[in-house]
Amino acid sequence: MALPQDISPVNSELADALTRSSELDWIETTPGTGFMKILWFSSETGRWAVLFRWKKGHVARAHKHLTAAQAFILSGKLQVRDGVYEAGDFLHEANGMVHGETTALEDTDYLFICDGPILYFDDNGFTDYLGWEQLQRMQETANREKAAAE
Repeated sequence: MALPQDISPVNSELADALTRSSELDWIETTPGTGFMKILWFSSETGRWAVLFRWKKGHVARAHKHLTAAQAFILSGKLQVRDGVYEAGDFLHEANGMVHGETTALEDTDYLFICDGPILYFDDNGFTDYLGWEQLQRMQETANREKAAAE
């Protein structure tokens, strides 16, 4: 079927980005309890996607979403605010959402897609920040450590 106008890409270099998560190593984010696989991040948009693996009892610190985020629970259970999310549950967190600690009630794997950075805090103020630049640094460090070990 012919279309009424040309919709071919201007940039002939455009291609789908495929990440084979089974070929990625887990990056330890919290000693013994928190791990992630960095699937993708964009310096142009600030968006990023990761797989999180949290062991039972892992606690993510209080934080604010500076943009919207989505999570899909693959296995396990998470306590998020007053709710418990289980395998198969999808969660949308709105831009500006603030919440306290998030706890893994079981060993849990979940896909997390974020439209931008997350700001961590405690009673004394801001403690950390996670966005695409930090993910890039984490991936580069993990790659160097892997290369040095080989």
